[in-house]
Amino acid sequence: MLTVAPDIEVLARFGRALADPIRCRILLALREAPAYPSDLAETIGVSRTRLSNHLTCLRDCGLVVAVPDGRRTRYELADARLGHALDDLRQAVVAVENDKTCVDAETKGCC
Repeated sequence: MLTVAPDIEVLARFGRALADPIRCRILLALREAPAYPSDLAETIGVSRTRLSNHLTCLRDCGLVVAVPDGRRTRYELADARLGHALDDLRQAVVAVENDKTCVDAETKGCC
């Protein structure tokens, strides 16, 4: 059981980052490869301003880093293990979503 405050805070930041679909899409895109904001905005289909706000949030959460590249800035996951964690989390959520063993799932819509 997690009881250490720093561990709980880290997980809470990760949860905040995943709470927004745009941030999820950014993380999944960066899981594939580092990218420049203009390319990310086009790939995800949001304005550069909106993307910038989300990148700031992800940076503040410690999930992405900005890497200077000449006159441009490239973004990437702060640690390659985050990509693996995203894959594992996505697979676990899909597995739970598909597991309809709860006897009350149909009537209560809980599972």
